[in-house]
Amino acid sequence: MGGIDELADDRALLGRTSTAERVADILRTRIAEGFFPPGTRLSEDSIGGALGVSRNTLREAFRLLTHERLLVHQLNRGVFVRVLAVEDVADIYRTRRLVECAVVRDLGQPPFVLDGLAAAVEEGERAARAADWKGVSTANIHFHRELVALAGSARTDELMRGVLAELRLAFHIVDDPRGLHEPYLVRNREILEALLAGERTTAERLLARYLDDSRTRIVEVYAKAVEEPESLEA
Repeated sequence: MGGIDELADDRALLGRTSTAERVADILRTRIAEGFFPPGTRLSEDSIGGALGVSRNTLREAFRLLTHERLLVHQLNRGVFVRVLAVEDVADIYRTRRLVECAVVRDLGQPPFVLDGLAAAVEEGERAARAADWKGVSTANIHFHRELVALAGSARTDELMRGVLAELRLAFHIVDDPRGLHEPYLVRNREILEALLAGERTTAERLLARYLDDSRTRIVEVYAKAVEEPESLEA
């Protein structure tokens, strides 16, 4: 498997008490980064060797990620990074709209603690100036994670982490990160500025429109991408 040596660098993250949860966390991050694109078969021998973990630990990590809908087990073939259906992408956006808009609606009284959100906006703008469109995509995910984190709920954070990780499976198939993410840099800043001004209702309205527009665009381009077999090659 190409680049498996890079995964070996993550072995230090496991520490002395490696667990399936820590392995799953490493693999989740690598999947989100596109290190293992959708449709990729995950080799137990290669990954287990790179991370220095037992087959049983790795299989438990695979089970955890299958439960999170990031992996799929195919009988007699092995474990693969999941390829989303178009309906999955639409459902992810419905979930995002429910959760993210509710977080903004329930923020309470200003001022809000927006340092993390502001940092994510600036991260995206820096990446765009460098024409790093993958970096813009990552910054955009950070923006939405920070937005949800305003709720101060570990459960909501965990839910959104899984939802956004699933969404990145779709982004990796659509080979146009600039077209997908550049238009939302300005909209991220508009939402931030509304919240800085204490205008929670305005921020929620901007966010709802943002997510609706993004869903329409992503579903359209994703549907076209999955019709092309070469986009799903491991």
